[in-house]
Amino acid sequence: MGVSGSGKTTVGQMLAARLGCGFRDGDEFHPESNVAKMRSGTPLNDEDRKPWLLAIQAHMRSEHGAGRAGVVACSGLKEAYRDLLLRGEPWVRFIHLTGPKEVIAERMQARPGHFMPVTLLDSQLATLEPPTDAWVEDLRRSPEEIVESVLARIRAGG
Repeated sequence: MGVSGSGKTTVGQMLAARLGCGFRDGDEFHPESNVAKMRSGTPLNDEDRKPWLLAIQAHMRSEHGAGRAGVVACSGLKEAYRDLLLRGEPWVRFIHLTGPKEVIAERMQARPGHFMPVTLLDSQLATLEPPTDAWVEDLRRSPEEIVESVLARIRAGG
C-alpha cells in the first residue's frame, strides 16, 4: 500500500515472484469512470473508491477461499479502505511503502503513459492515514532490499 508512485507494483510483482504466488495490481480493478477522472486530474472521493475497493476485496476473498496466496498492490490510503480490504484477517498483511514527496513525484514524472498525473500526489498525501498496523518500508531502498525485508519478516512469523 502507499500513494501512487511509491513502488507498489514493482515491489508487489517481485514479492509475488519470490513467494511463488499470484500478483494483481489494484489499478486493474478501477472502473473506467475512475481512470477517466484521475486522467483528467480530478481526485477520487470515497464514493468513487468504494466499488473499486469492494472489487479488490472480492478478489482477495475468492483467492483465499480457493486456497491461493497472493499479493495485491493497492493504495489503501484510509483506515476505512483498509478495513474493506480485510484488515485484521489473519491472512492479510499490509506493507506500507513510504518516503519523501519529492522522490515520489520524480518517480511519477518518470513513468510515461500512466493515468495518474503527478498533480494528484498532494491529494493522495492529504488523504493518506498512515497505518499503525502495517510493515513500513522506506521506498528509497531498492525494490530488492524491500522484498528481502518483507521476506525476512514473513520467515520470522510476522
